Amino acid sequence: MRLSEFLVTDREQILTAWVAFARSGLSAADGSCPPTKGMDVAALRDHASEMLDAIAADLKTPQSKVEQADKSEGKSDAEPQSGVPDTAAQSHGAARADSGFSVEQMVAEYRALRASVIRLWVDSAGELALEDLEDLIRFNEAIDQSLAESTSRFMQDLDYSKEIFLGMLGHDLRNPLGAIIGSAHVMANSQELPERLLKNASLVLKSGQRMNALVGDLLDFTRSRLGGGIPIVRADVDLAGVCRHTVEEVAALHPQRVLNFEATGPLQGQWDQARVSQALSNVIGNAVEHGSDTAPINVMMRGDADHVEIAVQNWGPVIPSNQLDKVFAPMHRVDADKPGAPSSNLGLGLYISDRIVASHGGTIGVESSDEKGTTFTIRLPKRTLTMTTDDLVESKVKATDRMDRESVT
Repeated sequence: MRLSEFLVTDREQILTAWVAFARSGLSAADGSCPPTKGMDVAALRDHASEMLDAIAADLKTPQSKVEQADKSEGKSDAEPQSGVPDTAAQSHGAARADSGFSVEQMVAEYRALRASVIRLWVDSAGELALEDLEDLIRFNEAIDQSLAESTSRFMQDLDYSKEIFLGMLGHDLRNPLGAIIGSAHVMANSQELPERLLKNASLVLKSGQRMNALVGDLLDFTRSRLGGGIPIVRADVDLAGVCRHTVEEVAALHPQRVLNFEATGPLQGQWDQARVSQALSNVIGNAVEHGSDTAPINVMMRGDADHVEIAVQNWGPVIPSNQLDKVFAPMHRVDADKPGAPSSNLGLGLYISDRIVASHGGTIGVESSDEKGTTFTIRLPKRTLTMTTDDLVESKVKATDRMDRESVT
C-alpha cells in the first residue's frame, strides 16, 4: 500500500499510536523531562488529521526536481498573510502558542507523528519497494515543511504577544510613575522640609524621572516593533536652538563632562522637534556613557539647502568593526560582556534614535577608530521626501536585518 493511501485508510490507528508514543516519554533535545507530559488527548490530536490530509494530497501530486529542491530549501513553506486562510500547520502553531505550549513541545509532537507513521507503515508494508522509498522521502519533506510553517507561525504569535504585553506594561506604569514624580517634585521644591528630607525627595524625583524615561523607551520600542513605527508631527523648526538646548540639558546632568556645540549653515526645516531632541539626547547620552571621562564630546551641526547633518564625536574605546552594524539593534550592548560595564539602561536608546531618524526619512551611521574617535552622524532631510520603491525595499531590508541580529544577540 502506498503511503498516501495508508495515511487515509489507517488514520485512526496513526493518531492513536501518535498519542501513545508521545506520552510514552519522548525526550526533549536537551535530555530533560518529556516535553509532552501533561498534554491531554484532545491537545495531541487537534489539527493532526488535517495535516495528514495535506501530506497525503502532497504525496499524490507529481513533483519535479525543481519543486523538490524548492521544498528542501524552504521556498514552498507558506507564510502567514492577511486575508489568506492558514494552512493546517499554521493553525496548529497558532493554537499551540495560544495554549501556552513551548516550541520544544510542539516540535516533539511532530517527532512523534513522524515516528508513528513510519513505524506503522513499515510494519504494514513489510519490505519496501523503490517507489516506497520515494514516498518516504516525500513524507519527510512534507513533515519538515509542516514543522517549519508551524514554528514560524508559533514564533510570530508569541513575539506579538510579548510586544502587546510590553506595551500594556509600559502604558500602565505611566500613571503611578506620574504620581510619584509629581509628589516628589512638590516635596523637592518645598521650603518647609528639613534638608535631609529635601535630599531624599530630590533623589526620588531623579529616580522617578529616570524610570519614566525607561518606560518611554519601552513604549517606543513596542510601538516600532508592532508595525506602527514611531509617530512624528512635523512643524517649522530652527534645529540649531533645539540641539543647543538638548546639549545643555545633557551637560547639566553630567557637570563633570565637557560638551562642545557648533552649528553652521541654514538649519531651518520641518521636523518633529521633541522626537529629534529625543534622538539626539540618546546619541549624546551614549557618548557620555561610553566615551572617555577626560575627553570632550563634540556636537557639530552643518546645514545645506536640503539636509542637516549632526555629528556627535567622543573619544573612548573603539567599537570593533564587526560590531558597527549591530549598535543600532535593540537590546544590544557592545560592552555588555565586559566586567564593570555600565548597565543602567535597556540598550534601546540607539535603536529608538535610529527609528526616529528613519521616520523623518533620514539616516544614522557610526564610524570608530583610534585616530578619529567614535562619531555618530545623523542626516535629516529638511522636508518630507517621497520615497521610491527602491527606498522602501531598502528600508524594509534594513529593519529585517536588525530584527534578525536581535534574535541572534
